[in-house]
Amino acid sequence: MASLREIESRIASTKKTSQITRAMQMVSASKLNRAEVNAKKFVPYMDKVEEVVGAIAAVTKDSGHPLLTARPVKKSAYIVVTSDRGLVGGYNSHIFRAVTRAIEQRHKSKDEVVIIAIGRKGYEFFGRLGYQIEESLIGLSDHPRFEEVKDIANRAVGMFTEGVYDEVFLYYNHFISAISNEATERKLLPLTDISSVSASSSYEFEPSAEAILETLLPQYTESLIYGAVLDGKASEHASSMTAMKTATDNASDLIDSLTLQFNRARQAAITQEITEIVAGVAALE
Repeated sequence: MASLREIESRIASTKKTSQITRAMQMVSASKLNRAEVNAKKFVPYMDKVEEVVGAIAAVTKDSGHPLLTARPVKKSAYIVVTSDRGLVGGYNSHIFRAVTRAIEQRHKSKDEVVIIAIGRKGYEFFGRLGYQIEESLIGLSDHPRFEEVKDIANRAVGMFTEGVYDEVFLYYNHFISAISNEATERKLLPLTDISSVSASSSYEFEPSAEAILETLLPQYTESLIYGAVLDGKASEHASSMTAMKTATDNASDLIDSLTLQFNRARQAAITQEITEIVAGVAALE
């Protein structure tokens, strides 16, 4: 059995750990509130842009725009949104499993795949597996602005247009609630299903639908990436909060168990001392 000093030391260190995890839980909860607001605020904008793009695409079906045109697939790009830090529970592992499973099903060789990593964990994970990291974005703020994501989103769209790769998939964790998120895949490019978007309103296009489409489609695609980053950040903070709460609860349970163990050990030591004293007195008599 561990000594009283050892048990007491473990209780003290566990209490310190519990204080740290509780503080991290509160920080993550505060970040989550703002991240959730940011993600939800972006939804009406994306819905409206999607409606407008759908309306334009419906009247320009034969425009031949490269972002709308499917072509034979020789190489695919995977935009993977992960966190920069750990201590976020299963947030990153869910994405890693989804991406690796999809790659194994679709491709025969790693040469057919490039990774665009948004987040340090994704960059490190796919780098270790030997995948080509085409682009990376590390060190995003807790509440990203569009300017932080715009460059990598613009390059991703540009390389698709130039034929560096022939299709683009977007992977991120979709925020459902503070205790639930879901690894999500979206076929980003080509936008072959854009015409299926229901456009309930009629529009008049000036100067022309084709000219507007030329400008709006890249912006729409970049906005999809930015929306996924906002959604992912909300999920990241929620996962961090949940993980830290679990760690705090486990620490509390461990402290209770160690305290019980300490009391039993102390009681046994006291009993032993009393027994020795009684035995000593009896020997003197």
